[in-house]
Amino acid sequence: MRAQLSVVFEAYFRLALLEIMQTYGNPNPSYGWWVGNSVVTNKAGRFIGSHVGHTGLICFATGASTLWELGRYDPSIAMGHQSSIYLAHLASMGIGFDSAGVWTGENVGFIAIFHLICSMVYAGAALLHSLFFDADLQQGPLPNTPKFKLEWDNPDNLTFILGHHLIFLGVASIWFVEWARVHGIYDPAIGAVRQVFPGYGDFARIFSHQTDFFSINSLEDVMEGHAFLAFLEITGGAFHIATRQVGEYTKFKGSGLLSAEAVLSWSLAGLGWMGIIAAFWCATNTTVFPVEFYGEPLELKFGISPYWSDTGNLSDCNYFLGHTTRAALTNVQYYFGFFCIQGHLWHALRAMGFDFRRIAKAIGGLTAATSEG
Repeated sequence: MRAQLSVVFEAYFRLALLEIMQTYGNPNPSYGWWVGNSVVTNKAGRFIGSHVGHTGLICFATGASTLWELGRYDPSIAMGHQSSIYLAHLASMGIGFDSAGVWTGENVGFIAIFHLICSMVYAGAALLHSLFFDADLQQGPLPNTPKFKLEWDNPDNLTFILGHHLIFLGVASIWFVEWARVHGIYDPAIGAVRQVFPGYGDFARIFSHQTDFFSINSLEDVMEGHAFLAFLEITGGAFHIATRQVGEYTKFKGSGLLSAEAVLSWSLAGLGWMGIIAAFWCATNTTVFPVEFYGEPLELKFGISPYWSDTGNLSDCNYFLGHTTRAALTNVQYYFGFFCIQGHLWHALRAMGFDFRRIAKAIGGLTAATSEG
């Protein structure tokens, strides 16, 4: 139940700012001013600055959009029919309800402003990393700082950094499970917020949902799935931090292929897959995405390309070109996911050394041959 728009923003910024240009054998390539990523490719400190800056932009967009949705919210119209994406996510987490269990937007303004404040803190950190702190993390205020310097063709370095990322993600999953246990989340089956805590134990049953997870209709299964995910992420993180490359670093293990371009391609593959899965889930699942907050389930249709269509009465939908929140969120998620997959293929081929100039030359040669004929 994480906010899918965060994934969308992250995907956009990864594509816009992490585009690693091929040098095509030129040891001293030059880039235009618009290729901002060229200054962070081999400078881990600047790379962190750009990531923190991205996080600040995401926080700002989240806080500002939440205030915008709250300011024009009309209680006489279903939330799912007035493009209230951020309000819907908060309501699904049990936020915005009064003591009587009625959604009033209580505390939503505080959360929005908190995100705006965080965005300023992130912006300050981004400026510090970009302008004042060590550019490549060779030194820093902590003795372990150099360990986090990105070395694209060093598997020991990359697995060490990956391990820390996984542990943070695992902690976030545990936080969500504990939120549901202590505060409670909205259960559409009873139309109220309730505490949900299935425990941290029956992971075999959760793993059995590999083929039917779109039809999950129990919040206990949803939360136990997050607990299982936390276990995998923290265990995997500890493994990646503790282990190192075994044996010689050969081509079979990625030597010559492991690079900034390759890492970016894998990141885009993950984002693309998450976007497409989230789209299918949002389109049909009414337990995680309640009808009250997102609108009616969607129907998959095919035209020039696949898309999801509304199935309910849209007479009171005044936003999103007359569509429900569910329709907008699902279709945007799907197509962002689709284009991230295309970006993955592009960067993966470049990481493997494919020269895209050959395509232009081939087309040029074909055009010349046609003209001569």
